[in-house]
Amino acid sequence: MTGTLTPSRTAAPARVRAVSPLRTELRRGLGPWTGAAVAVVVLVAMYGKAPVWQARWTDTTGLLHVAVGLLGGPLALAAGCWQGGRDRRRGTVELWESVPRSPLRRLLVTVAPSALWPVAGALFADAVCLLATRPYVSGGRPYLELLAADAVALASLGALGHLVGRLVPWRLAPPLLGVVGYVGLGIGTYAGGWARWLGPAVEYGWPWGRPVWWFAPVSSAWAAGLALAALLAYGARTARPRALALVPLAVAVTAAGLILRLPADEGPWRPDPSLIRPVCDGGTPQVCATALDRKLLPALSEALAPINARLRGLPGAPARWAVGPLDPRPGDVQLLDPSADSVRGRIERADLYRNSAVMQLFSDTCRPGDLAGPNAERAMTVNAAVIEWLAPTPDGFGPDVAGTQPHIDRLRAKSPAAQRDYLARYLAANTCHPDEVPIP
Repeated sequence: MTGTLTPSRTAAPARVRAVSPLRTELRRGLGPWTGAAVAVVVLVAMYGKAPVWQARWTDTTGLLHVAVGLLGGPLALAAGCWQGGRDRRRGTVELWESVPRSPLRRLLVTVAPSALWPVAGALFADAVCLLATRPYVSGGRPYLELLAADAVALASLGALGHLVGRLVPWRLAPPLLGVVGYVGLGIGTYAGGWARWLGPAVEYGWPWGRPVWWFAPVSSAWAAGLALAALLAYGARTARPRALALVPLAVAVTAAGLILRLPADEGPWRPDPSLIRPVCDGGTPQVCATALDRKLLPALSEALAPINARLRGLPGAPARWAVGPLDPRPGDVQLLDPSADSVRGRIERADLYRNSAVMQLFSDTCRPGDLAGPNAERAMTVNAAVIEWLAPTPDGFGPDVAGTQPHIDRLRAKSPAAQRDYLARYLAANTCHPDEVPIP
């Protein structure tokens, strides 16, 4: 019996999966911790001021811009500086230089964690805050292009910090760079003039505005151009690649020139007609807010309802309570921006807002020489008494005006008809002329 030989089966060689150096760099070192630290710091700062920003996209975007730039920027600088000195501390500089890649490519791989992880943390904080704002906003949109420009600026700061860590062999360089960065960014944030719009943490101003379309990409070009020029100048070993650093540097200078042409006060913000559009209730007097605060209109109407009940039908009463930058009309009384007194669509201190509304109602613009004469002090006392009678000042707010209580007591003792008669006479009087002010 003859046997047949079967071919021996040999195990196929296992395929070795090449690990990307970039992926390895991103997963090791201080990078992930930096991203987590940026996210936590920004979220904690935003949480402490949630009532200020959680009803308007412009407020959310503006405060995120300051928090990411002023708090995340120094963290990115310090962490990047520490990451940049890692190979020198570990004695692996020669090992990295033996890798068969160009010096510039090696530099970009090692810089990636310093640039990308802070951005990841900032974008996570941005997403959380935008989701927290969405249920309460009335109109407008989140300015994602500005948040993207903030991310570019943060990546540039991380890259620049990394280069400082490579150049400065000192263990105290990272914390000192973070402190210097915080001070420098803080000065740029609150300084005046045209140059402040170059900073990555300058406060944005107007809730009813929108940025010009080119500001975000030009700001990104300004920040990225500086960082890329520094990377090319450091990472290139020959004169030709180093000369290429002049290209991003020229882009950065051009972008800076465009930004410096912005108005010093308004900066990139321009009025947005869709946000200034008036939205009114059906009351008398009417309460009108901008479309930006449309969801706040019921709370405003409720807060001003006790005053409207007394003013309704009286000659000289306001035709409209105007809340926000509405086009002025005859009979308007301009009220203060309610954002400081509102939280998530409700007025926190309706009594305080009513008091401020009555003060605006009786705030005549007097010329020099008015409010003079023997009855001037009495007229000011009566004015304070009428305000206190219509909308009492909450305890702890505003000074007590001496001599008002007798007038208040007399007003309260009058019949409803007599109170309306006196209020009509007071509204018809010119309070800048003390002799015309009626005594209760």
